Amino acid sequence: MSLSLLEQLIESLRVLPGVGQKTAQRMAYHLLEREREGGKRLAETLGVALEKIGHCAMCRDFTESEICATCASASRDRHQLCAVESPADRLAIEQATGYRGLYFILQGRLSPLDGIGPRELGLDALAARLAEGEITEMIIATNPTVEGEATAHYLAQLARQHRVRPSRLAHGVPLGGELEYVDRGTLSHAFGSRSEMT
Repeated sequence: MSLSLLEQLIESLRVLPGVGQKTAQRMAYHLLEREREGGKRLAETLGVALEKIGHCAMCRDFTESEICATCASASRDRHQLCAVESPADRLAIEQATGYRGLYFILQGRLSPLDGIGPRELGLDALAARLAEGEITEMIIATNPTVEGEATAHYLAQLARQHRVRPSRLAHGVPLGGELEYVDRGTLSHAFGSRSEMT
């Protein structure tokens, strides 16, 4: 038995992260009851975006052109490269720091159980970039998860093979946090990776 258009709309909305059956149902009803024009704009924009947005040939970020604006900018420091898991991570670093180097977006992290290996993360392209000799430091900014840490170790080895200095984002006690409320894993990691005060 084929699904009705309403059921197809609800099922289509469920592809979004965090959207279950009930949320998809609410979204579908809202679009049909109150936002038909907004829904049409959403459908048109989504269609165009999915067709025209691809990956930057240098950093793998999302872009409408072959090279993204960050990679094309002459004002970026071409000796530093920051490896992040996702475009959202790149955006967070851009908004929160004064970092002016370049990026490499992995679009994930190593996860052999999910079939995500070095090839899926574009590490052959990263190795080729490191081999060019322009990059002197690779800042590894993967998330502090088991997969993120494994990815960080792999990236550090790759950097060393190309005589690039790997560095890792500091992880630990949050600014303004109190030690008694920090979870054991974070506190242990922060304690083990402590640095000398200058």
